[in-house]
Amino acid sequence: MQIIPTILEKNLEEAERKMALVKNLVSWIQIDVIDGVFSSGKTFELELLKRLDFEIEDNLLDIHLMVKEPIKWINKADFAGGARVIGQVEMMADKEAFVNTVKDKNMEAGLAFDVETEIKDIPAETDVVVLMGRGAGFEGKDGSDSLMARIETLKKIREKSGELFVIGVDGGVRKEDIKKLAKAGVGIVYCGRTVFEGEAAKNLEELKKI
Repeated sequence: MQIIPTILEKNLEEAERKMALVKNLVSWIQIDVIDGVFSSGKTFELELLKRLDFEIEDNLLDIHLMVKEPIKWINKADFAGGARVIGQVEMMADKEAFVNTVKDKNMEAGLAFDVETEIKDIPAETDVVVLMGRGAGFEGKDGSDSLMARIETLKKIREKSGELFVIGVDGGVRKEDIKKLAKAGVGIVYCGRTVFEGEAAKNLEELKKI
């Protein structure tokens, strides 16, 4: 299982501080993007990642788009240096068009399903499918009670379709959840608070040992 730190911030300075804490400890870093339409609040402008005071060439950026019509943000994600782009499906008109457009930019494509969103219609070229462990956004509500059942549903969809997408879980993941998620077949866990509360390096080391 891969642990990926997630950064959800309204200003670039705080995002930059967190990235500096983990950039030498992990391969992937996720940047969350909220447009103020999909959810209340708004993150810093994605293009500002080009202004960072340090190089992130050794890190792969996973851009999580919690926005209206994520397909319109793909060029911004590409400009910002994204290696993977994940779009929330709730305000996405065409999942297949989104996935194909991301792939055309030579980036990995992912879809994310909020805690109460029905899991269905996953395009063949999808690389990662993310299930939210808590509601998407700054003030997302906990949805962990149904998470394990949703993982099983997604595994059945994958088995039936014969596709090879990786299952990810994002939001509300605690240290004590890691082993259970790995056993359930989750390949990627995105962690924000669990990594950055306290000492990030120590937290990541502990998470990797689980």
